[in-house]
Amino acid sequence: MIIPRDRYLKRIIDYMGDGQIKVITGIRRCGKSVLLFDLFNDYLLSQGVKPERIIKIQLDQRKNAKYRNPIVLAEYIESFIQNDKEIYYVFIDEIQFCFEVDDPDNEGQIITIYDLLNELKSYPNLDVYVTGSNSRMLSKDIETEFRGRASKVHVWPLSFAEYHSFYKRDKRDDFDQYMIYGGMPYLLTRKNDNQRKDYLTSLYNEVYIKDIVERNKVQRVDILEKMLDYLSSSISSLTNPTNIANALKEEEDIKTNSHTVAMYLTHIEDAFLIEEAKRYDIKGKRYFDYPNKYYYCDIGLRNTRLNFRQQDLGHIMENIIYNELRMRGYSVDVGVVEEKTSKTRKQREIDFIVNYGDKKLYIQSAYEIPTEEKENSETASLKLTGDFFQKIVIQRDIVGQYTDESGIIHCNIIDFLLDDGILF
Repeated sequence: MIIPRDRYLKRIIDYMGDGQIKVITGIRRCGKSVLLFDLFNDYLLSQGVKPERIIKIQLDQRKNAKYRNPIVLAEYIESFIQNDKEIYYVFIDEIQFCFEVDDPDNEGQIITIYDLLNELKSYPNLDVYVTGSNSRMLSKDIETEFRGRASKVHVWPLSFAEYHSFYKRDKRDDFDQYMIYGGMPYLLTRKNDNQRKDYLTSLYNEVYIKDIVERNKVQRVDILEKMLDYLSSSISSLTNPTNIANALKEEEDIKTNSHTVAMYLTHIEDAFLIEEAKRYDIKGKRYFDYPNKYYYCDIGLRNTRLNFRQQDLGHIMENIIYNELRMRGYSVDVGVVEEKTSKTRKQREIDFIVNYGDKKLYIQSAYEIPTEEKENSETASLKLTGDFFQKIVIQRDIVGQYTDESGIIHCNIIDFLLDDGILF
């Protein structure tokens, strides 16, 4: 079972032959290896590339253990390309399995996988693609290790459109299930709710938490665990390290401080489990330091952390919209606009400011708008921007799409998720 991932495949194809190392990042088990070793491999074959021109090394396999030594790996790859001007495509999976070795030519120096890849980059007949699937390679370190000479493709779990393309059931039923279990690809092989829950629980506890702890040598695992609970409960809500530290002290009787919380937040973000959305003052044209919002990379993982107890549909939908915008390659901030009266000043929030190149639009997420009063509340901040950028309210409780008398577009969440053309 292979789900087409055309959005990411196109990005990889666009980077072909650019002279850079292609680095495929993303949370573990989101489909990076399938994207490279199956989908991109098939594309190359369809373009007439001979199979022997594709060098594949999966370092997590025992039979390839010797290639975890970067010197041995380099010699193996170089054995294919000597005295040959034709292009070779190199796929290296799970590069975090490579270990450091002493440099035989420079006493006291070490050689790492990054040194190897930067060396391979110099060969004009090599096009190199790598993935990493544990905490070591799920961090932002990779951007600095390649010294700015890498083209990165970030992969997310399945979008709703990808999820729905597999099941092909009533789109409303598929969306209701997607809101609960999210889009981790392996879920599509699970036959019932219990199997889905068991898989997500095992994935969260046995993979993600262990990765974060082992990579960062986390000493206070209890603080990390409670932070994850807190973040899961407060998706799409404003918070900051001080608030989290205070909440842990008051609700869990765990003593910590904002410095420790901020450090652990960085660890969680570096593992791509959550992502921070910063607040932006629309009229003041500046970012706020705190508070900001945090969103899970996959809503099923968030629900798993809470044992599927908190079904706050409005916040879940907002998280799904955020992820969809990021999957499409947009820059996303949380908007703040000031409402002034003769006596007061009040900050109003716009859920998302979406930027793509020189284009911009505003999005408000509203699961239900049952009354005129609720509609006025949801659109008030959009009307305060004082500009002419496109404004959209995404809802669950409408059919189709319409534009109100203020020029604000209202559309259904499912239509938005299934149609890239609704924006821009």
